[in-house]
Amino acid sequence: MLTDAEINRYSRQIRLFGEQGQERLKRTSVFIAGAGGLGSVIALYMAAAGFGKIRICDCDTVDLSNLNRQILHTSADVGRAKAVSAYETLTGINPEIEVVALTERITQENIDELLQGCHLIMDGMDNFSVRYLLNRAALERKIPLFHGAISGYQGQATTIIAGRTACLSCIFPRAPPPSVFPALGATCGIIGSIQVAEAIKYVTGTGRLLENRLLLWDGLSGCLDEMAFERNPACPECSQGRRLRC
Repeated sequence: MLTDAEINRYSRQIRLFGEQGQERLKRTSVFIAGAGGLGSVIALYMAAAGFGKIRICDCDTVDLSNLNRQILHTSADVGRAKAVSAYETLTGINPEIEVVALTERITQENIDELLQGCHLIMDGMDNFSVRYLLNRAALERKIPLFHGAISGYQGQATTIIAGRTACLSCIFPRAPPPSVFPALGATCGIIGSIQVAEAIKYVTGTGRLLENRLLLWDGLSGCLDEMAFERNPACPECSQGRRLRC
């Protein structure tokens, strides 16, 4: 049940999906991979929206060069663990929710423990090696993965649901080469917000999800486009793999 304070806090979005939808958000535990540019936006809007439990994981410390886009952190946080800064910011935004912040690197060895009890996975990473781990874990646990990525003025997002959509490995069978890419805070804001909107729609059962559609944002031309795709019947992760047959 929602408290009177929660009904007041969320009153404007309750107009969209009712108190029942808000209660679903309250019962939802979410794992946010990364407290950087995307992770900051995702975490802030999920906290504000009232997702009941947020578990955010980042092994890094705040650097001055992060602050053009990583809005969980301030100049006073430079040199501090991003997870600690994230915890303080998120609990300040919404003391009604539970926040767990972990200063850990996401690996094959610890991902099961990190995801324990979580219903959703939010991709706030900047590399595909970890994204593939998140994809595999989402398939094994049969929970949705909300993917987002940015580079400069460009960004992309999609929603991956085990057994219903193509997985990340279907869409990107080969990882892009590692690189230090340009990062604009406004692009993180757009893509991270889309990811959160997708998660809210999924939990509340409203709207049409980005299933089998890769949304593409081009900030230089100010336009959105999308690319349709299908599950790859030869994908070792989702189509012929052991995980979805068992």
